[in-house]
Amino acid sequence: MKKSKLQALINLLDDPDELVFEMIEKELLKETDKIVPALEEKWESSFDENSQERIENLIQNLQFKKTRKLLKKWIQSEEKDLLTGFMLVDRFQYPDLNPLIINQKIEKVKKNIWLEFNNSLTVLEKTTILNHFLFNINGFSINHNNIQSPQNCFLNQLLDTKRGNSVSMSIFYAIISRQLELPAEFIDFPRNPLIAIVDPKLARKVHGEIRNSDVLFYINPSNKGSITSRKEIEYHLRKNKYQPIQSFTEPRSDLILIRRLLESLKESYQSIGYSEKEQKIDELISLF
Repeated sequence: MKKSKLQALINLLDDPDELVFEMIEKELLKETDKIVPALEEKWESSFDENSQERIENLIQNLQFKKTRKLLKKWIQSEEKDLLTGFMLVDRFQYPDLNPLIINQKIEKVKKNIWLEFNNSLTVLEKTTILNHFLFNINGFSINHNNIQSPQNCFLNQLLDTKRGNSVSMSIFYAIISRQLELPAEFIDFPRNPLIAIVDPKLARKVHGEIRNSDVLFYINPSNKGSITSRKEIEYHLRKNKYQPIQSFTEPRSDLILIRRLLESLKESYQSIGYSEKEQKIDELISLF
């Protein structure tokens, strides 16, 4: 759209006629989020609350459209980088999120742990050091005081407050582990995602999921990184009648992990009555 036509449409956002507004809105929503600065400029110059609300909704819809497009592209990508997927969920609430700042904060956490590593350490010893730094030194934990808060699902909030929920903490743990070259994979354990450390020599990925894997041990990021064995995990599953057991003990794709995060975010919005955001999250989940 030509700049002159765009500006003319934006200027008409003050028109009190709802039919006129609906026609303008339809045209503007065909554009990308590149027109957001022009809309923000209009918002600042407007003294009409109704007009400002219209502009705010337009901006949010354009930004959501971009988030949806980026998430769809991530889902269809071959690599499906977990950190990128996590930041795309953040983008739903924080569209102006700066990935560079997120990466810097993660690098700071990782570097202090990496300095304690050496080649003589076993994978188990490295995992123990990782747990000590994340949960004892840095103080990351589950936000039990406000477990239903949507903020628990966002990486930028997790890094700032050191509080999250079981899904966000598992994703964060997997990201840090992999950056430290620990072979961490996602376990879709009932109500509480786990991380598995696998033998990279035996693990083989098929369609993004590990097959014929040899899980060395399991980690529960929701419980300060407590380490457990397959035998203990299977005992718990049988006791609580979860079937088939393999579905809850074998590593799954990162795609499922990001979907679980969105499902958790949807539940949070549902619990506090944010139906509009709940519907938008449903739209993102449908992409999977």
